[in-house]
Amino acid sequence: MDGQTTVVRADELHRTYGEGDTAVNALRGVGVDITAGQLTAVMGPSGSGKSTLMHILAGLDKPTTGTVQVGGTEITTLGDDDLTKLRRKHIGFIFQFFNLLPMLTARDNIVLPLTIAGQKPDPAYFDELVARVGLTDRLTHRPAELSGGQQQRVAIARALVSRPTVIFADEPTGNLDSRTSNEILQLMRGSVDEYGQTTVMVTHDAKAAAMADRVLYLADGVIVKETGRTDQHEILQIIDSLDLQ
Repeated sequence: MDGQTTVVRADELHRTYGEGDTAVNALRGVGVDITAGQLTAVMGPSGSGKSTLMHILAGLDKPTTGTVQVGGTEITTLGDDDLTKLRRKHIGFIFQFFNLLPMLTARDNIVLPLTIAGQKPDPAYFDELVARVGLTDRLTHRPAELSGGQQQRVAIARALVSRPTVIFADEPTGNLDSRTSNEILQLMRGSVDEYGQTTVMVTHDAKAAAMADRVLYLADGVIVKETGRTDQHEILQIIDSLDLQ
């Protein structure tokens, strides 16, 4: 593995759910390298395997066969404790439905990954991060007192606070209106450009994918096409030509 440029590497990933006649092949031999300092978008219709791929790359699920390396460590053979430690150090998450703890303030939700690891945030970086995501005056609010966009900003800051090797974002704008979605996408793009934050984003939204440096298209458990940075119009044309509706 080239530690200079590749932070996640997957080889020949197969994931089968069930057995016999009812078996579902969610992934069928996927191989992919995730390059450091880039935003990679993964697109595909429902059932294409894109969420399964993300969960396996992030160590939330194990492949039936195949290997995944994160930060140079093979993760598919790790036990639960070692996998938890690796995720804590290397991986951040941004979910569609925020996954914030309702009893905690925005500040406590943001620093939660560090709290669990027995660490404290770097004060200067924390203040800069909170200002960048526009939450400086919302840190004492609990999730129920925040809008959906503000909750997603908390989730983004939480993912960034520990400076992970890679962030995985699962439909990060799927639960937001179009204006808020644009703001969230700009924040994610900014974290790549300004912090060099490697990010993998699963999305069905061509506008979101157009923010990425690289777009992977999945269908029936395989990557059927890959493009570099392109515009929304071309992405929609590709989806149409590949019949990925």
